[in-house]
Amino acid sequence: MTEGKKQEWKGRTAGADWMHRASIFIVRFIPLPLVYTFVSVFVIPWCMLFNHKGYLAIWFFMRKRMKYSRIKSFWMTYINHCRFAEIIIDRFYIYSGGRFNFDIPESDIYKKHAQDAAGFVILSAHVGNYEIAGYELVAERKKFNALVYANEAQVVMNNRQRLFAGNNLNMILVRDDMSHLFEINNALACGESVSIPADRVFGSPRTVSVSFMGRKSELPLGPFAIAAQRELSVLSIHVIKTGVYHYAVSIRELSQGEGSIKQRAAHIAKEYAAHLEAVVRGHPEQWFNYFDFFNENGHTENS
Repeated sequence: MTEGKKQEWKGRTAGADWMHRASIFIVRFIPLPLVYTFVSVFVIPWCMLFNHKGYLAIWFFMRKRMKYSRIKSFWMTYINHCRFAEIIIDRFYIYSGGRFNFDIPESDIYKKHAQDAAGFVILSAHVGNYEIAGYELVAERKKFNALVYANEAQVVMNNRQRLFAGNNLNMILVRDDMSHLFEINNALACGESVSIPADRVFGSPRTVSVSFMGRKSELPLGPFAIAAQRELSVLSIHVIKTGVYHYAVSIRELSQGEGSIKQRAAHIAKEYAAHLEAVVRGHPEQWFNYFDFFNENGHTENS
């Protein structure tokens, strides 16, 4: 990276840090419903107007995958953007010391694996607010490792580290040098759990095809192969916002299937896609993949 690029990156990071500190201050003293209302009325319309690419991706999802009318697709696209903003705000509310109520009907499934000696894999997605689960699903006997991207704003990273430290959680930073793969292997070998998002392909040629939302879709093979290769238990966990101060956590244990590592990985991917589809169909407004996930327009980029 050139010196000019480094200075530009530092400038952006400093600006993001300032905005995040301001957001934490705001939600500490202003009730969440008021913050939500302000953002939905004054911020979201501008975001939709100037982020046309993200807007179209969600509109096509509502129109072609959910089969909504044009008017309902537009309205649900707006609601989707509002819900995404609310979830971002909720993260800062947590950072400021706020608390949410959680409904976890399948909590026994998680507790069973959290108390066992063997490691296990948790598969998440960009649906709802999965990060917030890390502050509620506490593992007392084993460490919970979550993959996070290393280039996020320092204020966000610091607050995550502060909250994770008290819950026996650890962040594995995803880096360009792929060093995070060694940390994943070490954590699982030590009988810990590792949480991996499994719904986005970032340039890797290794994918697995699944049927998802009525269309053939490609998922990254890596998360499923990790579990299949080690014959580890796999949980699919999604966290959905159900009220201003309420979330619901859906947990499903996925079976390994039979056959080779590749066949078992494909079986896990199929079950993961089925669980994810059930969650998304129940809460389409919380599908937060703002790119042409289904290749509706002939694009393949996943950024």
